[in-house]
Amino acid sequence: MIGGVITSLVADLTAIAAPTVLSGGPELLSRIQFAWTITIHIVFASLSVGLAPLIVYFTYRDVKTGSERYAQLRDFWVKVFALGFVMGTATGIPMSFQFGTNFPIFAEFAGELIGGPLAFEAKMAFFLEAVFLGVLLFGRERVSDRMYLASSVLVAIGAWLSAFWIIVVNAWMQTPQGFDLAGDVATMTDPIAAIVTPRLAWMYVHMQLSAVIAVALLVAGVGAYLLWKHDGNDAWRTAVTIALVLLVISAPVQALQGDAYAKHVEDTQPAKFAAMEAHYETDEGVALHVIAFPKTLEGFTDPRAENLYTLSVPMLVSYMLEGDPGAEVIGLNEFEHTPPVAIVFWSFRAMVGLGVWFVFLGLWGAYRRYQGRLSESDRLLKALMLSTPLGFLAMIAGWYTTEVGRQPWMVQDELLVGESVSPVLTGWEAMLSVAAFVAVFGGLFLIALYAFRRMVAAESRRLSEAEEPQPPEPAGPSPGSPTPEGGDP
Repeated sequence: MIGGVITSLVADLTAIAAPTVLSGGPELLSRIQFAWTITIHIVFASLSVGLAPLIVYFTYRDVKTGSERYAQLRDFWVKVFALGFVMGTATGIPMSFQFGTNFPIFAEFAGELIGGPLAFEAKMAFFLEAVFLGVLLFGRERVSDRMYLASSVLVAIGAWLSAFWIIVVNAWMQTPQGFDLAGDVATMTDPIAAIVTPRLAWMYVHMQLSAVIAVALLVAGVGAYLLWKHDGNDAWRTAVTIALVLLVISAPVQALQGDAYAKHVEDTQPAKFAAMEAHYETDEGVALHVIAFPKTLEGFTDPRAENLYTLSVPMLVSYMLEGDPGAEVIGLNEFEHTPPVAIVFWSFRAMVGLGVWFVFLGLWGAYRRYQGRLSESDRLLKALMLSTPLGFLAMIAGWYTTEVGRQPWMVQDELLVGESVSPVLTGWEAMLSVAAFVAVFGGLFLIALYAFRRMVAAESRRLSEAEEPQPPEPAGPSPGSPTPEGGDP
């Protein structure tokens, strides 16, 4: 019965979505292609960003103490970092080409503003990361301890610089400044203002914390699996402990920073904030909708759709924004251009709901570690294993909130997405391009998952071999005993 309901629902949604996608033409197809590209790429990019500080720590402890457990952890996670770096490069390069193939008007409009940061990302950050990652992978026995540790730090700096320059570009698209319009082209007038936009610090801190949380859950999940299979392994107990420390610190900080970030969004992009809360009419004492369902299935793609059912907390949005339960909040109906409410609303709730779970999971794990029962709690280990991908899903949901919430603007209040798309791109060309990107990027993602699974399986086999009892040493003459011939040993 449940299967029949799901099949019917999928068929209904497909019947609604297919005409919408086809009628959207090159614009909607180009947006879908870029969304799919960033969905895959962001996983690998955040893997590098989140793993970077852990690799520095493991390398530092290995060099300082000579402990085998830190050498094991460093070797394993450097290989995972390299996998993410290769896949991140393969999936990241086509993204910049799409500015030319799908959005050339945007490239012409904003080229002077975004070209510099993208070049910095490639020449300053990417090559720094690439060169010293080679030292980390192959140089442990070839360079000094100091040089090896310095390489881990430089790789980490490269990964975080790379994210910085990409966020510079996106933050400018959210809150553009530092330019004048010369016809249809944005001409830079203040480079510092164009880089240090009002959104930059909010977005960069939020994104880096998201990557750290996602990787903390990944490390904790892998460590929980190996602890569950190989009870008492010191190296992976250490890994789970460090991951839980990261989680118990970063998840609450992310919640507090996210709350302040939402207030900044309400100040700078009120239509996006109203979509995040499914708030249509400007009013005082605005409630926070915990859940909201449109009246019809078509309402999921209609920005003006009203809700059939909502579960709300009275006056909470007004209080969270202004500290006054009766404060006025601007509704969607005040704006000519609004984003698709349902996607923004549900993405935002998925991100926040997962964030609450991460706070609870971190506190639970820290409590078990404090009790000295980390590897004895099957429920905790299984919860950590099941939560392994959730940090990445929360990050993708947050990115959808940010990007879909800016629609229909490519550059907020300056350039619409519909004005940015190539005028010579046909619907069929866009459709074929989307199909190719879905196939290739989906294939790359599956290859990465397969390679990662093999790494974990190989580590498990290595631990099994180390646990096997060693055969006794062959008996031989002890020093001082007579030789069989009765002579000296």
